[in-house]
Amino acid sequence: MRLSRYFLPILRDTPKDAEIVSHRLMLRAGLVRQQSAGIYAWLPLGLRVLSKINAIIRQEQDRSGAIELLMPTIQSADLWRESGRYDAYGKEMLRIKDRHERDMLFGPTNEEMVTDIFRSYVRSYKDLPLNLYHIQWKFRDEIRPRFGTMRSREFLMKDAYSFDVDEAGARHAYNRMFVAYLRTFARLGLTSIPMRAETGPIGGDLSHEFIILASTGESEVYCDKSVLDLAVPGPDTDFNNVEELQTIVGNWTKPYAATSEMHDDAAYAAIPEDRKVAARGIEVGHIFYFGTKYSEPFGAKVTGPDGVDRPVHMGSYGIGPSRLVAALIEAFHDDQGIAWPVEIAPFHVGLINLKTGDQATDAACETVYRALEARNIDVLYDDTDTRAGGKFATADLIGLPWQIIVGPKSLADGKVEVKRRSDGERHVVSIEEAVRLVAG
Repeated sequence: MRLSRYFLPILRDTPKDAEIVSHRLMLRAGLVRQQSAGIYAWLPLGLRVLSKINAIIRQEQDRSGAIELLMPTIQSADLWRESGRYDAYGKEMLRIKDRHERDMLFGPTNEEMVTDIFRSYVRSYKDLPLNLYHIQWKFRDEIRPRFGTMRSREFLMKDAYSFDVDEAGARHAYNRMFVAYLRTFARLGLTSIPMRAETGPIGGDLSHEFIILASTGESEVYCDKSVLDLAVPGPDTDFNNVEELQTIVGNWTKPYAATSEMHDDAAYAAIPEDRKVAARGIEVGHIFYFGTKYSEPFGAKVTGPDGVDRPVHMGSYGIGPSRLVAALIEAFHDDQGIAWPVEIAPFHVGLINLKTGDQATDAACETVYRALEARNIDVLYDDTDTRAGGKFATADLIGLPWQIIVGPKSLADGKVEVKRRSDGERHVVSIEEAVRLVAG
C-alpha cells in the first residue's frame, strides 16, 4: 500500500481527554476516531490490527473444536424475560422498541439467544459436546466510559458458548477454552495470568479472568511469580484428551493468582516474599461455567443414553478484540509511539523514501516494494512529499515491526538502511539483504 493513496489521519498533538497511553496513541496514530462517548469508528490502520487479532482468535477457537456462527446485535426482550435477566440486568442494557412497539435490546451478551438456537435444533446427547462462537459487536451503556477502547460502550466481543450432557463434559469444555485462551494471548505476544474471578451477572460458580500486568490496569491483582514462568501449551495439544487438559489447567491454577474481589490475604501471605506480585492488571478474557442456569428456564434439554431428558450444562467464554488492541499498545510502546508485535502489526514493513521525486531513490523503492509484495509481505510505502523528520516520526508512531529507509547517501553505495522498531537495531545492507532480513 502506498501512503499517498492511503487514509492515515495522523494527529501531531496529544488529545486532551485521552488519559492513558493506548488511548492517546490510538487517536494520534489514526487507528480510531471517537464518534461519541465510548463509541469509536475504526479507521483503516486500526481495522487491520483488529482483523489480525480476530484471525488468531478464530484459529485457536477452531483448533479447540469450537464452531463459528453469527448472531444478530438486536435481540428480542422476550428471550431475556425467559431467563429472568431483562429487568435484573440494569441500565447498562440499551433497551429499545421497534415500530410495532415490541421490546428489543442491543445485545450486551448472547447466552439467551444461543440457548434459544440450541433448543430449536439439538435433542440428543449424540449431538454433544457442542461449542458455538461468534465475533460480534456488543453494547453496554457504561456510566463512565474511559480509556478509549479499553472501556467503551460499543465493543467487539468473541463470545463462545458450550453445551454438554453433564457437569464432567462441561468442565472439560471449560478446560478447552482455558487452554485455547492461554495459546491465543501468547500468540498475540502477551503474558496472560488466569485468575479466579467473580461470575457477576453471567452467573455460575466457576470463573477465571485472564489478566496481563500493566500499570494502567483497572484491577488490583495478586499472584505467585512462578505463574509467569509456566510454559504455554503448544500447537500439538490434544483438545480431546481430558487428562492432558486437566493437567495443564491444574498446573496453571496451582500457583496463587486472584483479582482483588477474590483475594485471600492468608493464602497470599503464605507465598515467599521474593515470589509475591501485587500489581495492576488488564482483563483480556473471561470464562465461565454456569451449569443449567440458562438451559433450565429455556427448556434446553437433550435425551441421554438412558432415555431421560435432562437440561444441558453450559459455559460461556469471552475475549474482547477491540479491548485487546488497547491492551497490546499498553504492553508494546515507547516514547516515540507503538511497537506492534509481528503477528498483529497492520503492516509488516514501513518503506520510507527519503527523497521522493529523485530518480534513483524512487527506482530503488519500487524495487524493494515489488520484492516485498512478491513475498506476500504487507508493506506501507511512504512515497509522500514530506520532510524526512516527519516520515521518521510517522513510522515510529504507527509502530510497524520493520522500517526500510532509502536515501541518496546510502544508496550511493548500493545500500539501504533497515531498522527494527522493537529495539531500534539498525543495519545498512544491500536491497536484496534488506528484503531477506525483514522477511525473517
